[in-house]
Formats: sequence, C-alpha cells, structure tokens
Amino acid sequence: MNSKRYFLEFSYTGMAYHGWQRQPNAVSVQEVMEKAFNTLLKQDVPLTAAGRTDTGVHARQMFAHFDGVISKTKQDQFVFRLNQLLPKDIAIQSMHEVQPKAHARFDALSRTYEYHINNVKTPFKQGLSYSLYQPLDLKAMNTAASILLKYDDFECFSKSNTDVKTFLCKITHAEWIKKGDQLIFTIRANRFLRNMVRAIVGTLIEVGLAKKNIDHIHQIIQSKNRSLAGYSVPAEGLFLTQIDYPNSIYLEHGEG
Repeated sequence: MNSKRYFLEFSYTGMAYHGWQRQPNAVSVQEVMEKAFNTLLKQDVPLTAAGRTDTGVHARQMFAHFDGVISKTKQDQFVFRLNQLLPKDIAIQSMHEVQPKAHARFDALSRTYEYHINNVKTPFKQGLSYSLYQPLDLKAMNTAASILLKYDDFECFSKSNTDVKTFLCKITHAEWIKKGDQLIFTIRANRFLRNMVRAIVGTLIEVGLAKKNIDHIHQIIQSKNRSLAGYSVPAEGLFLTQIDYPNSIYLEHGEG
C-alpha cells in the first residue's frame, strides 16, 4: 500500500523542552513525539514541523507532517492512542490526510504569535507569561507597532550570526491589547526570523517605558543593526497561536 502524507495539529507548553527541534544533549518536543510514534507504529517516523520554537516557547497551534498508512476509519483512534503515550504538556488535536507533496513548513501562508505580559504578580501564570510591573504606555506601543507594517527587512530584530538567506518578512498585523491584568501583543507575518518576536516586544516595551521614542523604530529598522533594537524578552511569554494553510492541500475525501 502506498504511503500517504498527513498533517498533525498539536499544542504544547514549552517549559520542559529545549524547543521543537531535536538537540544532541537536551529534550525537545520533536524527540518526545517521535518516540511516541515509534512506540505506537514500531518504526521510526520523522516529523517535519511548521517551524522551530526556541527553548521555553509555547505553541497553541503547531503542525507537522509525516508519511505513513493509516486508514480514515482509524485516524481518531490513532490520535487518541498517541495522546495516551505523550506527556501532559503535549496534546494532539487532529490529523488530516493532505496532498502527497504538502509541506508543513513551506506551504504555510502565515504564522501568528502572541506575547503575554502580567502587570501584577500571580502564581497561575508562572512559566506562561512575563511579569513586568512598571506602567507601560500602550498607545505609544501600538503606534510604534504599526510602523512595522511599513517595512519588510527585519535584520535588526534577527538573532545575530544566523544563517538565513533573507531577512525579508511581510508583517500584516501587530497590536497590543489590555485584557484584565495582562497585556497581549499579537503579531502575524508570512515568516519570522529567529528571536524576531522577542526582540520586537523588547523594543516596543522600551517605547512603552519612554526609553525609546516612536521615531526610533524607523531608525532601528533602517539600520539593520541588532544592537540598536531593544532587549530580547524571556521565552516564557511567547505563544505560537495560529498557522494558516491553503485549503487546497487538504484531501477532503481520503480513502479508508
């Protein structure tokens, strides 16, 4: 029987993991999930995810593709059994058969992240938000965030000495909202550079603290110099929340 390609939708909290990607001397989400596949299917099944999340970063929605043969009627059972094998901080929501060449990383149209900041001390958000008790100017931060949509080269927010071929990204949404005792920053783009969201948030916080003025954002982006941007906020407040794909990659009527 010919192998088929599937998309797996899943989520995880990142506190216990050194990011998504396998590491030689540290536990990753990929390693834990591939071990569960091996236990269930008695063979190695490589998982290719939509992207890498760094150590401590969370994912409310992540996708990975894999190849295999699982009948349509057994897909729900397969997901249930995988979830039984996985730890409590990783959960699979669904799986779907897709076109044979569909790719979880390269076919993604956009990715959305949220960054969560706590204004007051709370024991219920430990490891899931960044505690910052200084008052922030939300209006100034949103004005600065809107400037991001005017540019497409974000080398200034990229991790230094990274090996990417291009620093071009198309940001389509960047906004802060206040929700109870939290500030939540949402940003959507076709792609992100390593450490980009955390560097952007740190820069916007410095605007909110009046350490940088709004016009500095233009200068920072045009400089392409990481040292001019703000600090990189902790990973614990960062969530990958949504990945969008074209509907055409999904097979609505998979064979049983």
